[in-house]
Amino acid sequence: MSYDADVLIAGGGLVGGTLALALTSAGLDVILIDPAPEAGGAGFDGRSSALALTSQRLLKALGVWARLADDAQPILQIKVTDGRAGEAPSPFALEFDHAEIEEGPMGYMAENRHLRFAIASTVAESPVRAIAAGVTAQSTDGAGVSANLADGRRLRGRVLIGCDGRDSGTARRAGIRHVGWRYLQSALICAVRHERPHGGVAHQFFMPEGPLAILPLTGNRSSIVWSQPHAQAARVMALDEAGYLAALRPRFGGFLGEIALEGERYTYPLSLSLAQHFVAPRVALAGDAAHVVHPIAGQGLNAGLKDVAALAQVLAEARRRGEDVGAPDVLARYQTWRRFDVTALAVATDAFNRLFSNDNPLLRFGRDIGMGLVNALPGARRGAIREAAGLTGDLPRLLQGRPL
Repeated sequence: MSYDADVLIAGGGLVGGTLALALTSAGLDVILIDPAPEAGGAGFDGRSSALALTSQRLLKALGVWARLADDAQPILQIKVTDGRAGEAPSPFALEFDHAEIEEGPMGYMAENRHLRFAIASTVAESPVRAIAAGVTAQSTDGAGVSANLADGRRLRGRVLIGCDGRDSGTARRAGIRHVGWRYLQSALICAVRHERPHGGVAHQFFMPEGPLAILPLTGNRSSIVWSQPHAQAARVMALDEAGYLAALRPRFGGFLGEIALEGERYTYPLSLSLAQHFVAPRVALAGDAAHVVHPIAGQGLNAGLKDVAALAQVLAEARRRGEDVGAPDVLARYQTWRRFDVTALAVATDAFNRLFSNDNPLLRFGRDIGMGLVNALPGARRGAIREAAGLTGDLPRLLQGRPL
């Protein structure tokens, strides 16, 4: 039986590109398939991503971080507070400082354009074969998987990995269904320039209508993720730049001085989605194709990169043992490793959003006292810091900064 590659990856975005690099670093032959490969490097469009410390370790181990480091902002502190627009934050707050752990910054913020460019340029210099086409059909048998491309080609591999986003065609064609629900919120995404330095501090303000995250970028700039009810988000999005800033300022506050928009503005409806299975015969899912969670903790991309690290390690170890990397028992190891962790993340983010996105006085009192207690207990606070940095749980080698 002949194969065009060991692994076919559908979707060449941040997760798909990183997975291709991880698998080739372990000696697997990979074809990366995407109809519109991401190059990055263009002007700033306002979108950024939070990278946990362990995600930074993965990117460093794969040779990506050297291209990104100068454009990434370390997250040195995280401050979590309850509040209302136009009012001072609650005195009960969580404050996490990277100095309480030995490993370094809890994470980094990077503009998506720089992250895309760093991954794409590393892929271009690697053994990965990239094809600019979409997958239109797929079929499996006991020995492998075949993918039909929009340009008429037909490729055969031992396994097909879907990294093709929340509306994954790979999952749909494999018969994998998703469970979940839509939130009554949309996220408003933008970036702002401000007068005063942020000091590497990330802020999470819990407002009655939804959380507001202010995340530090390089220079005197911050990324904004602002959750609002759909109708209110639509009204704000329809405003001109001055009106948009007028709506944001009472929630942002004046602690960083005057603010101005930088780059474009975006909005999208929030939802929770979990694949009922992360694998099917000769197929595996990673990233948003497998799970979409509320952005309240900024863990969406980090969860996808955990998928990358776990799946790459499972397939690399199977290859070294002489196993078929697409065999059901091999893919089942990946699902076992990741599904519980992802489900726990989905439950936690959903619970936090429901607990904090309201103005119920009893809930407000209880959550403020709870945050104050955690902040007052060094052990609990340190545990939360390590969780934010991605340092808890059964970490794959790449998340430890070790090669496969």
